[in-house]
Formats: sequence, structure tokens, C-alpha cells
Amino acid sequence: MDSGNSGELIALALKRAGTSHLFTLNGGHIWPILMGAREHDIRIVDVRHEQSAAFAAEGWAKVTRECGVAAVTAGPGVTNSASALAQAQSGDSPMFVIGGRAPVARWGMGSLQEMDHVAVVQTLTKKAMTLQSAEDAYASTAECMRIALSRRTGPVFMDVPIDVFFGAADVPEATEHLTSDPGPPPDPDAVNEVARLIREAERPAVIAGGNVWWSRAEGELRQLVEGAHLPLCVNGMARGMLPAGHPLFFSRARGPALGEADLILVVGVALDFRLNFGQPPVFAENARLVYVDVDDHRKHRPSEAAIFGDLRAALGMLASAAAGAPERVDWLEKLRQAEAGARGRDAAMVESDSSPVHPARLIAEVGRFVDPDAIVVGDGGDFISFAGRLIERPRPGLWIDPGPFGCLGSGPAYAMAAKLARPDRQVLLLSGDGAFGFSAMEFDSLVRHKVPVVCVVGNNGIWALEKHPMQSMLGTSIAADLAPRTRYDKVVEALGGYGELVERPEDIRPALDRAFKSGVPACINVICDPAAEYPRSSVLM
Repeated sequence: MDSGNSGELIALALKRAGTSHLFTLNGGHIWPILMGAREHDIRIVDVRHEQSAAFAAEGWAKVTRECGVAAVTAGPGVTNSASALAQAQSGDSPMFVIGGRAPVARWGMGSLQEMDHVAVVQTLTKKAMTLQSAEDAYASTAECMRIALSRRTGPVFMDVPIDVFFGAADVPEATEHLTSDPGPPPDPDAVNEVARLIREAERPAVIAGGNVWWSRAEGELRQLVEGAHLPLCVNGMARGMLPAGHPLFFSRARGPALGEADLILVVGVALDFRLNFGQPPVFAENARLVYVDVDDHRKHRPSEAAIFGDLRAALGMLASAAAGAPERVDWLEKLRQAEAGARGRDAAMVESDSSPVHPARLIAEVGRFVDPDAIVVGDGGDFISFAGRLIERPRPGLWIDPGPFGCLGSGPAYAMAAKLARPDRQVLLLSGDGAFGFSAMEFDSLVRHKVPVVCVVGNNGIWALEKHPMQSMLGTSIAADLAPRTRYDKVVEALGGYGELVERPEDIRPALDRAFKSGVPACINVICDPAAEYPRSSVLM
């Protein structure tokens, strides 16, 4: 074509940038981009709620490290996507949400679903804009994608007035290249200073987070910790940077590793509530801090040294400069003993034969069942706390959860995106029964699009993350109960999937086997013990 409307030009820019899937829910304000996506062979995946379309775009980003794309209609379509934008912002997920918008020609006259979306979402995004003309459609789309993928990665929003959507412009030549900006190269003097601090430390430790994943720097991080003999703890999308059992990986001894360290390398991670904002008791009061990240976002505590910019390049240079640092045998042995002790203390709940099923036993059975390259998605409160504690993945990108924003209901969309991106792998969704209720109808979407994910529901009939703390702190609980033994498996069956109820731990693995062999979206509804409380006293271990 020599010319096209804005929808066609946007779709062409997306296609040339590598977009293969567009997550959406049909609405009249976005018909031009749906037509453009079909014309340019971008697969359209429509869901039952715009929130899920945007969560699927974020899930695509988390699995592939590409920019996930969603298109939503004006007004409620955009407001319904706001939670996913906020979640993507909190987790630095690169995604692009395209919204419809009431026509410019009648702006302010009360058109259908007329509202200023940009004012609503601009605090949730790296960039929020309204497309002004068809002539700008292609270039603005390419620029939005570039911004989403540049440091610090994150969500971008563009809405398109319906009359601008139908406006036409010439098709540009395919000369543009989507080149993201990783940030400035590392300062060699700063790298050498950090290497010196590593060599001189007696009890160093590393805490790594999601920006290592977004920067594609997992190999450089591993070279650093192995070459300099540094104990590694992780959170968020950094899970799997070292496999379980690696002599330098400490998933359960995070308390002593960070709480007793004299030097902490904070690599690609924010000092948010998960790390008590870098304060005691999580971080040792007298520890010196070194920051290695794309920027100084949420670095509240003064540091001894910092390297901000191209994180992958910085870790690569630092790995070379710090190679051969002392091994600190006594320090590592202390952490290994703490790691072994913490794992040993979980044995009773992991091996429980109780019925209703202990959630830790359910999680352990899932962990033993899934393939090494399976993608596991977490969606829930206490149930996912158990999963985060016990599920271990051999590589990064194999565990997805809501992250620090913690929005329930993202799981089915994440699982859908993961299976579409990696169709040859098992994709298993772990869902609390509370979380399941947020997006249960997306099993219709999974069935319609033939996306065979397996969901395991930990069904204890309560909002456990609220009920147990309320009872402990207030002596009572309010609005913290669900209907007991609800047949979520029957809901999925009614939508065309496979469902099965499980009440005893020995029946979990056979049910999982049948669910995966069914070849359709499946729900294993496991009745769990409502009295089984997550051991928060050891959350930092």
C-alpha cells in the first residue's frame, strides 16, 4: 500500500518493530488498528476484560523481554487497563497500550466515552500522549516502542481520536530501526572503585533484582558473583539468575546474608518495602552500599560508590575487574549452614499428609511435577507467598508474579501470554481462590484461543493474607471469608476446559498429569487447610 489510515500505519510500525501479538477487547474506537493488525499479520488475541488485555501485554514482556502491546477502547477501556499500567510501572515492564479516544472534531461536546485519558495515566507511564495526525502515526508508534524498551524500561500509552484513526497518510520506507537506549557506558574509575571495595570486604553480599533481567545481563551477573565469590540473593524477575543448589545462591539465607554483610552490592533492584527500604533489620546498619543499576531510582540510603547507566556493560566490566577476589570461606560456610537450616525447618509443612491439603505440600508437589523449563505464574496472596518461598526455577524468566504492585487477577493473562510466547513449554498458573475470582472468565478466552494452560487453585475459602494477620493483630477478622469448597473446576469445565477436584495430597500429581494431557485449559481445584498460615516470622530467611 502507498498510503493507509492511522490504524494501518500504527500496525505497520508495530510489525516492523517485531510485534507478533496484539491483546485487545473489541471496541468501536479502535477498529482501525484491529483492521491494520489483520492486514499486517499480527495475531489478535481478544479477551473478556481490558485489564486482562493489558496484563497479557505485560506478561508477554516479562517472558520475552520484548515490548508487549495492547489496544483498548476509549473511556472504560482505558480506565480498565490502569491497574496493569501501574503494575508494569512498578516492575519496569516494557509495554505499549494504545487507547481509542473521542473525536477531536467534537471534543468537549460529550461524545461517547469522552475523557482525557492522558491526564489519568500519565503518572503510571514513562510517556503518555495523544496522536495528533495520521502523518505522525508511524513515527509516534515507533518512538513509543523505543521509549518503553529504553532504560528504565516501562509502560507507554498513546490514545488516538477516532477521526485521527481514520485519517490517511503515506507509508514510510522501512528504514527506521528500533534502537533502545541502555544508558551511558560505565565509568572505568567507578568500576575500579567498586572492584576495590569487593576485594577489601570481609562479608560481601549481592542483592539483584528485575533490571538485571530487563538489561539481559544475567550472564554478566553470574560472571561477577562466581569470579569474585560473592553470595547472591535475588527478588522479582531476577529469580533463577543462579539455580537452586549453586554454592553462591542463597534464597533462604537472605536474612543473615544482608543483615550481617559489611558490603552490599545492590544490583538492578529498588530499595522498596521488600528490602525494608534498605534499612535494618534487612540491611546491616553499618554495611557499606554499592549501587549498580540503570539509574538512581529508589536508592534511599547513601552509598559508598555507584555505577548508573548501561547495566549489562557495567556488570561485564565489574566481573573482569573483581575477578579473583578472596573467597571468604568462613562467611560462605556460615550462610550455607543458615540456608540448610531454613530449608530443614520447612520439612514438616512440605511433607504434610493432612487433608485438607497444606498449601506448602501442594506447592511442593507442583514443584516436583513441572518440567525444568516450565513457566510458573503466581497470582494470589498467602498461597503465592508459599509458592515464592518453595518454587525454584533453574533459569530466569521461568517465574512470573504481580511484583511489588501485587494486583490480583493478572494470572490468567500472564499465563496466556506465556503460553503464546513459548508454546512448546508447560505453563502452570498457581492461583489463590480469591485471585481466581478476579479473572475467572478469561478461561473462556483461553478456550477460544486454544491456549492450554493448567491452573492450580489453592482453595482454602478465605482471604488468607488478610484473615490471619487480622486475627493476630485485632483478635478478629472482617470481610475475610469466601464460600468454602467452591467448585472452580466446574466453572472451567462449563467454559469448555478440563476440571478436577482434589482433596488429598497423594492425588495432586496424578491430577496434574491428567490436566496437562487433556490438551485444553484446565483447573485443578485443591481444597486447602484454612488454618495453615504462612510463616511470616521467617519471611526474611
